Amino acid sequence: MTRRLMVIGLDAAPPKLIYDQYKDELPTLSKLMEDGCKAQLRSTHPPITIPAWASMTTGKTPGELGMYGFRHKKPRNYTDFYIANSRFIKYPAIWDKAGEKGLKSIVVGVPPGYPPRRINGLWISCFITPSNKSQYTHPLRLKREIEGRFGPYQFDVLFRTEERDKLIKELWEMTKYHFKVLRWLAQRKWDFFMFVEIGVDRVQHAFWGYMDPEHHKYKPGNKYEKVILEYYKLIDSELEKLLKNTSKDTAVMVVSDHGAKRMKGAFCINQWLSEKGYLKLKTKPSKQGIELAKVDVDWSKTIAWGWGGYYARIYLNLEDREANGIIKREDYEHYRDELIEEIKKIKGPNGEKWNTKVYRPEELYPEVKGDPPDLIVYLDDLYWRSAGTLGWESKYLRENDRGPDDAVHDWNGIIMIYDPEKTVELKSNVVEIFKVHELMLKLMEIEE
Repeated sequence: MTRRLMVIGLDAAPPKLIYDQYKDELPTLSKLMEDGCKAQLRSTHPPITIPAWASMTTGKTPGELGMYGFRHKKPRNYTDFYIANSRFIKYPAIWDKAGEKGLKSIVVGVPPGYPPRRINGLWISCFITPSNKSQYTHPLRLKREIEGRFGPYQFDVLFRTEERDKLIKELWEMTKYHFKVLRWLAQRKWDFFMFVEIGVDRVQHAFWGYMDPEHHKYKPGNKYEKVILEYYKLIDSELEKLLKNTSKDTAVMVVSDHGAKRMKGAFCINQWLSEKGYLKLKTKPSKQGIELAKVDVDWSKTIAWGWGGYYARIYLNLEDREANGIIKREDYEHYRDELIEEIKKIKGPNGEKWNTKVYRPEELYPEVKGDPPDLIVYLDDLYWRSAGTLGWESKYLRENDRGPDDAVHDWNGIIMIYDPEKTVELKSNVVEIFKVHELMLKLMEIEE
C-alpha cells in the first residue's frame, strides 16, 4: 500500500530566512517544521536551478545527467550555446517510478519542465517555456482547461529590471495565479504532487540588496526593505489554503534547490584571461559590456576563454575538439593545472584574499557526460558572480553585467518533511540533494 506525497518546491529558499529570520512570520511553514523534521539541503555542483532540480528528482549528479547550468556550449563552437530541457534527462524521475506502479502524478513547474513530458497524470511545464502560446501541458487538453478557467498561464517575470514597483505587482499576480491552478489540480486524483514556485528566486535576486544590512546597496528604512518578507508571507498563506484541502494522511516535503546570499559584485573573467595572455584579442573592445561573440578574438593564439554566470566556466582551446584548437592533448593537463593555480591567486578589488574553489569536472562526478566546461570556478565561494563580457574599465563590477541582480546562489537550501506516520526522519543536519529522490520513494513506500 503506497502513500500520497506532496512536494512543495521553493526555488532558492535559504535556511537563513525560512528557519531563522522569518520563522515567526510564517505559521504554515513553521507548523510543518514543528510537527515534522528539517535539515539543510546541500545543493549540486554547480548550485544552479536546472541541474539541481533534475538531480533531486532523479537521484543523479549533474555529471551523470550532462547538465551544468541553463546554457551549454555547442561542440566545436566558441560562443554558441543550447539550453538544457526536459528531453536531456535520460534517467527515470520520481514520477516515472510512481507511474510504473500505476500511481498518478501531478507535476507543475519543475525545471527542466519544457517540453512537457508524458506521465501517468498531469504535467505543466516550467519557466523555460518559450511562451504560453507553446504547448506546455500533458495531456494537450489540460492547457485549454487551464486557460478557459484561469486565463493565459504565467510562467515567469522579468526580474532584472529597475521597474521595481511593476515587478512587485507582477510577482504577486503570478504567484496567486499559480496557487489558484494548484488548488484546482489538487482536487484531482493523485498519489504524487510536486510543484516549484520560481517567484521565490526572482524576489530574492531583485530585492536582496534592499533587505540585507550587509549588502553594499542596503540603506536602512528604504521602501523595499520588507518586500522579500512580504512575499514569503504570501507564499505561506497560499500554502495554508492549499494544504487545508489536502487529506491529513498525506506526507509533505518542502524543498529548495539551493540557497541564496548577497552578491558582492561580478568579476570579469574574460578580461582577466585577456590580461593574463590566455585570451588573445585582435582589437580592443569597442564599448563596455560587449559580448565575447562580438569581439575580434584571435582563436589561433587563444589558450582559454570563459563564460559568465553565478559560477565561471573555463574552456580550453583543445586541438581536435575546438574549431581552431591549439592545445595538444599531451599539454591539456599542464594548462588546466596552470589555470587552477592562477585563478586561485585572484584577489578582491582591495587586495583581500578570496575563498575561490576551482574543480576539474571529473573530480566532482562519478560520470561526466554532455558538454562540460574544462574547469568549474566558484569565485570567493560564489559571493562574486562571473561576468563574461569585455570592455570594462575594471575587472570588478559592483553590479551584474546583464541587468540588476542583488543575490547569488548559495550551497545550502532547505528540506522539511512532515510524515504523519513518522516512518521517515532526517538523520543528518545536512542532506545531499541527490538523496532526496530516495527519501521521496521511502515516503511513498515505493520499492525499486
